[in-house]
Order: sequence, then C-alpha cells, then structure tokens
Amino acid sequence: MLRAISRLAPIALLLLSSCTDKGAPDNSGAGGSTGGDFGGTLVEVQPAEPSTLFPPKVSSNDGSVIIGALFDKLADIGPALQTTSDSGFTGALAKKWSWADDSLSIAFELDSAMRWHDGAPVRAKDVQFTFATYTAPEVESTFASLLGNIDSVSVRDSLTPVFWFKRRLPHQFFDATYHMYILPSHLLDSIAPAALKTSAFARAPIGTGRFRFASWTPKQRIEIVADTANARGRAKLDRVYYTFTSDYGAATVQLFAGEADFYEGIRPVNIPQVQGNSSLRLEPMPTLRYEYMAYNLRQKGDTSRPHPLFGDVNVRRALAMAVDRASLARNVHDTLGAVALSAGPRTLIPDTAALKQIPYDPAAARKLLDSLGWVAGAKDGIRERNGVRFSFELMAPASSQSRTRFTELLQQQLLAIGVEVRPLVLEGPAMGGRVQPGDFDAFVNAWNMTPGRLGMAQTWRSRGVQNYGKYSSPEFDRMLDSAMTSMRTDLYTQRWTAVFQRLIDDQPGLWLAEASTPAAIHRRIRNSPLSADGWQRGLADWSIDPAQRLDRDKIGLRSAR
Repeated sequence: MLRAISRLAPIALLLLSSCTDKGAPDNSGAGGSTGGDFGGTLVEVQPAEPSTLFPPKVSSNDGSVIIGALFDKLADIGPALQTTSDSGFTGALAKKWSWADDSLSIAFELDSAMRWHDGAPVRAKDVQFTFATYTAPEVESTFASLLGNIDSVSVRDSLTPVFWFKRRLPHQFFDATYHMYILPSHLLDSIAPAALKTSAFARAPIGTGRFRFASWTPKQRIEIVADTANARGRAKLDRVYYTFTSDYGAATVQLFAGEADFYEGIRPVNIPQVQGNSSLRLEPMPTLRYEYMAYNLRQKGDTSRPHPLFGDVNVRRALAMAVDRASLARNVHDTLGAVALSAGPRTLIPDTAALKQIPYDPAAARKLLDSLGWVAGAKDGIRERNGVRFSFELMAPASSQSRTRFTELLQQQLLAIGVEVRPLVLEGPAMGGRVQPGDFDAFVNAWNMTPGRLGMAQTWRSRGVQNYGKYSSPEFDRMLDSAMTSMRTDLYTQRWTAVFQRLIDDQPGLWLAEASTPAAIHRRIRNSPLSADGWQRGLADWSIDPAQRLDRDKIGLRSAR
C-alpha cells in the first residue's frame, strides 16, 4: 500500500457576476462574459435524456456527463486512471489527506473556500451524509456495492471527514473518492432517502462544480452555466446546452448545420463528411466500453428455475461457435471496431494473449446442439426439444444504432444453425422496465466499465446489483474476489486473466465488440484531451477561440438580479 500526503496549491478565489451571485463584483464586461478565454456556448447533442440528476442514481452516460460538471468529488483521478494507490489523484473538494499508520483510515482536509451553489460552505458532515445516502438501501444506488469495504465515515471536525475501512485493499483511496459526488446535507437530510430520486433537487440540483444548473426543458434540453463565484475558478464557457434526440440522423443534421458543437460516437459512415466539413474536426474518444449479448440464465417469472434455452452453458457455447464476431464487429463499427475478448475492453485486460477464445465453427455448433437434443424442425428448420422451439426475443435500445444493428446480424447468423431470433427495439425506459425485473430472454448491452475493473462485482458477481442475467458461479465469485483484493503485485496478471477466461468459458454473455468511435467537435472549441472515463472531465477548462465565435457565443451570462 502506497501511503502519501497530497497537497493542492491554493487557488485564488475568482468572483464574477452571474444570474444568482448577488453582491459579487462585476468583472464580466459587456453581456456578462469575460474577455479572452472566457465566454461562449457549447451545444452537445446526446441520444437520451437522463431520468434524474440525483448523483447516486445516475449510472448511464446521458446523466453522468451532466452531473460530472455540476458536482465534485473529494479528489479527482489522474489521466492514467491509476486505482491502486493515491498516486496521480489531485484534490478537488479536499486539498490534502493523510493515511493512518495501519492504512485502515484516511482523513481528508476539505478546502475551506469551497461553497455550494447556494452559498453554503462545504463541510465534513456533507461527506458523511453522502456516504450514508449512497449506501442507504432505500436509495438503491448502483454504486453501493462498490463501497462495501468502507465501514463508516466520521467527522473529526467541520473540515475533516475520516473514512474507515474494513480491511486493507489496493484500491481504498479509489473507493473513497471515485464513486461518490459529494451531496449537500443541508438541502437533503430532511428528505426521506426513498424520495430523493424524485425530489425537486433531482430535477434542479445544487452542487459545487464550476458549472451550476440553470434549467431543464423536458424532452428538449438541459442548460448549465458557469459558476462565477467558484473557489476553483469559474468555467471558461458561459454555458453548455445538452440537447436530446434518439434519432442519429436528426443529431447529425444538427451537427452539420452548425446547431450543435459536440457529438459523441460519430459513425464510420459519417467520418468522411466530418473530415470534409471546414467547421468540424474529429477527436479520439478513448473508451472503457464493450458490447455483448446478455443472456437471461433464469426463467422469466420464476428465477428459481433455469432458462429453458440459456440455462445450459453448452447451449451458450454452441451459440458462440455459430457467430462470426469478427464480421459483426466490422459490419457495425467498420475499422473502428474490434472483437470483444471477454467482459471488458482490451485496455483493462492485463494479458490478452493468454486468453483462449471459443472458435468460430458453425459445424461444431450444429453438432453440439444436436447432441443436446435440439434438432431441426421438419417444417421450417428451427430447432426443437421436447416441444420447445429454439426461438428467443432479442432486445436492443432504439437510441443505439450499433446495438440495433447487432440484433439484425445475430438474427441472420443464428438462423443458419436453426435458431430463431426475434429482434425487439424499444425506447430506453421501456427496455429498462423489462431488463431490471428479469422479463427478457436476451438483450444487446453495452457497459462503460470503471477504472480498476471494480464494477465487475456489480455486473457479474452472483448477487451483483446489475447482474441482470442472474449469472451465478461461486467459483467465479472466489476468483474475482481474489483478483480484486490481492496485495501481491506478482499475482496481479495471473488472477485477472483467470477471471476473464472464466467469463469466456461460462459465456453468460456473447462478447461482441469494443469500438473507439471518435467525437465530432466544432473547430472553434479548444478542449482538453477526452478521457476514457467520461469526456466531461476537464469541461470547465474548455474554451472558444474569440476570433471564431458565433452569435450564440456572444449572449453572455445573465446579469445579477
């Protein structure tokens, strides 16, 4: 365990005017914007609208990019995404921290200058309240399982929260800082935990970020604006608009018409169009994401019984043999895609060469299914066993072109071995309403993994809160726990390789692809490098070239009232 005390150099307090900063000196100039690097409007178009902006309930990308601008953590992870010590982390709400001699507690010293957007000071009780909220059963946060090694958070004094751990682990500091955005206890502690997700705060949050919430027009857009009184310095942009459209064609029309400035995940077919547009450029988009076909291993409506098709691991292995994943990845992602090796992208698999894949072999797939009693039907060739047809519903979200395309290609390839796939494309909320209670056969999913692979406990451990397919293997649980908790660096690669290999062998999902699709950005925008764990990191330091500003960049911030 590396133990250290990190210090963040003091940041000068910058006070500028905004719509709610009463009494702040007006350093804004005409229209409420500062000169030089400050000012301007960024319009980002995204495929889905978040259901809430209450941080413990936001796990999807559509909401994460917004709360990442509105809220702060105690410390920010470095660009290398190192998780096994505090190395690389920089202070955010905390300006320094110290480890106990036994490494079982960390005391954070909050920056006394930090304020909530309503002006209240950030205090240690906010950190204590945050941990209690994220782990409250009534809140049902998907992050709660990632905080299991934190025993409690105490308050030493008004600026010193102390995290206490159950045991020494390599990722203790990461656990304490990465998963939780700090919440304002003075605004939320009177609300019942179960009601927080649907509270007024969840639709109009008050955070500490260098942007503050401005407005939410349902089904249209969310607006955030620079917090001009922020102790870390105001955001350079005046505002960011997040607009919503699930139609990719409509989104690209906005982009090419100059109505949008940023679109994440441009498709290969449109790359030449972006390259030929004098107003746009492409930016590399690192990712921790992988796509797969998730099986329901339990019977719909009766989780005590195996699924009639996918409850058998040999059936799942036969399906893996029948699918040409290389052709699927090329078809969907062109040159930007690669076959997923296991339940994680290559960047998080320590030794990809050591993994043994199930080979593409349709003839072997047919032979295996025959041996399991799934024989071709006399009428249409669809396999049957004991009167049950090998036919299943495969869901995909309407907002994802890649996942809907995967359903079509899987339908074609599996039909060749006598398996009927019935594609069903649904809007996100409708699909979530089927997936979460286990009312599905299979669906094409995509996970954005956390650095350090700790999210695998949520998605693949037997009782993981996002283990929607109900994969259950005591042996896998043991292997995962061994990999995640070992302090021995010499066993690191060996143990993680065993984890990923077991998921290949057991096939709780058919690992399809990982893609590094670029983002399209307007050329006038000067941005920091995009991060694999969220492009919004560093957003407050994005700026717009004064010489290239459009009319929407000259609106300025509203005057103080």
